[in-house]
Parts: sequence; structure tokens; C-alpha cells
Amino acid sequence: MNGIKKINPKLLKIPTRAYSQGIVIPLGNAELMYVTGQLSQDADGNVVAPNNTEEQTKVVFSRIKEILREGEMTFDDVVKIQIFIKDIKESKIVSALRDEIFKDAKPASTLVEVSGFIKEGCMIEIEVTAYKNI
Repeated sequence: MNGIKKINPKLLKIPTRAYSQGIVIPLGNAELMYVTGQLSQDADGNVVAPNNTEEQTKVVFSRIKEILREGEMTFDDVVKIQIFIKDIKESKIVSALRDEIFKDAKPASTLVEVSGFIKEGCMIEIEVTAYKNI
């Protein structure tokens, strides 16, 4: 895997399984970054703001921001966002936060309801793909 960078910021929970928080792939004069689906958790893996979609969404976006920063990218470089939410009735809350963060980037976006997550109390998981000319 020539030139591929694995991104695992020390401020976040370091994966204990076979994955990275982010992967940056060189593409000639550009880079493509995939950010693993993020849950609302602290560095020890404890759920932050259990069952609170709005607060969890803010935590998840802060985690994504840190991963992007470590990969030398920003929210403005995001081209695709996938949002998985436990209660579709709270989609307006999530969409409002997404719209504020990505008001300039306007990435392709998917939001779907799911039945649950790997950690009890989690209400949302978000993954993004980013692209940047270098």
C-alpha cells in the first residue's frame, strides 16, 4: 500500500481492532481521505451524552474534524457524508448541524435510520470522504 497514510489521532480512542480512524490515499496531485464511521465516545471508549442525538452529533463532528485535521484536511474538503441515525424523527436536528458545518462544501449526503449501533446509548454514526488537491 504505497503512500497510503493511516490516521489515528492520539486525542481520540485508538482503534483496538483492525481498522484506522482515517485513511489518506495519494492520487497524483491530490489526496482522497476516508474517515471511519464515528460514534460519540471519549478517548476511553465511553459513550458521551447517551441517548442525546443533538449532543452526540456535536461530539461526532468534533471527532471528524480532528481526524481531518490530522490528515491535513478540513470540513471544506469533504465531498461525501453518510449519516446513520437511530431515530429518523431527530433528522431535522442532525440536518441543521450538518448544514451549518458544510454550508460551503455542500457535499453529497445520505441520511438513513438504523436499528442500533455497536455501543448502547449511541444515537448516531457519521462517516465522511474528503478530497484535496495538493
